[in-house]
Amino acid sequence: MTQTAAITEAITSLTDAHTRFGLIRIEDEQFFPEWSEGLPQITEAEKTLLDVLRRRYLYHRGEGDLLEGTVMLLVVSPLLALAGFYDPPFKIAAESSVELVLNDGEEVLRGRIDVLVLQNQLWVMVLESKKTTLSVWSALPQALAYLMANPQPDKAVFGMLTNGDDILFIKLRQTPTPQYELSRVFALFTSAREVYEILQILKSIGQAIFKTGRV
Repeated sequence: MTQTAAITEAITSLTDAHTRFGLIRIEDEQFFPEWSEGLPQITEAEKTLLDVLRRRYLYHRGEGDLLEGTVMLLVVSPLLALAGFYDPPFKIAAESSVELVLNDGEEVLRGRIDVLVLQNQLWVMVLESKKTTLSVWSALPQALAYLMANPQPDKAVFGMLTNGDDILFIKLRQTPTPQYELSRVFALFTSAREVYEILQILKSIGQAIFKTGRV
């Protein structure tokens, strides 16, 4: 008899994600060069907009903890817009339902992705946000499960996790074996340069996908 569970309940730790999906973190810089090598330049106008984004975030954050929806409005949405993910050839899908079938159909895991970026119906990036009271690392097991739900397992897919204060990027490939690697954590509180680099990475991912069709 098939058992159905929510991803948020079934995958609560990295051990869960690694065990359920046979995932390994490979810690190889060549696997995920998009976050650290040959990053595109950003303009002074873009830096000005990023300064406004950061100033607004710090203003609202100064009043106390922020909920997930506020983090999406203040951080995620403006970054996606600046990086070009709201424009062709990309499309945005919010609150997308996903389903993972495991153990020869005996187990089904279901969840809902906060924001999914697509190109010609192919998954490009999964974005997951948490409220500021939760560590960005708390989103990682769940995000890995969502990335494993990519219906094109022969293609790489990226993830961006944030609780507002911190941002972390993921790259995952399912073939020949499920592997992933992480960027360093970027902190909006640290300096404006952190936000500049975040946009550069988003642009780098977008450019790599646009040039090659999929990386």
